Amino acid sequence: MSTKYPTAKRLMDTVSDAHRMSYRIGRSEQGVLTFEPYKSAILPLWRFRTVPIAQKSAEDPWEKFKEFKDQDDFVGMDMTRKFIQMDMTRAKRYANHAGGRKYKKGTKEELSRRDKNPDRDDKERPTDDYQNLKRGFLKQQKQWNDS
Repeated sequence: MSTKYPTAKRLMDTVSDAHRMSYRIGRSEQGVLTFEPYKSAILPLWRFRTVPIAQKSAEDPWEKFKEFKDQDDFVGMDMTRKFIQMDMTRAKRYANHAGGRKYKKGTKEELSRRDKNPDRDDKERPTDDYQNLKRGFLKQQKQWNDS
């Protein structure tokens, strides 16, 4: 049940080159809620109030990631990757601890963890397309900064 998000104009064409080149690839989820207009385009896809909403939220950012990939928009891919990573962080808490609760209620005693997912490393490995666009973006950024 994936949804395509048609765009009249590529998001990267709506911002100046100077603004795009100011983007910094942060560690982990760093900067995910600060870089516009990407934040505003992706944030509505990230919801988790109920199980059905969370399941849709697990699919929609991935579709947006692929859309940015098709547009060769690394900044969009990286921002979407960060939202997907935040989804993974939340999902891991629910996968590791029954009911998503890490500590016993009213105490700081940690509850027992569930078994580790054996496919985890494969799922978290960056795609070749992402790595290629990242190298290209960093090269563009260096040229921009050197000029």
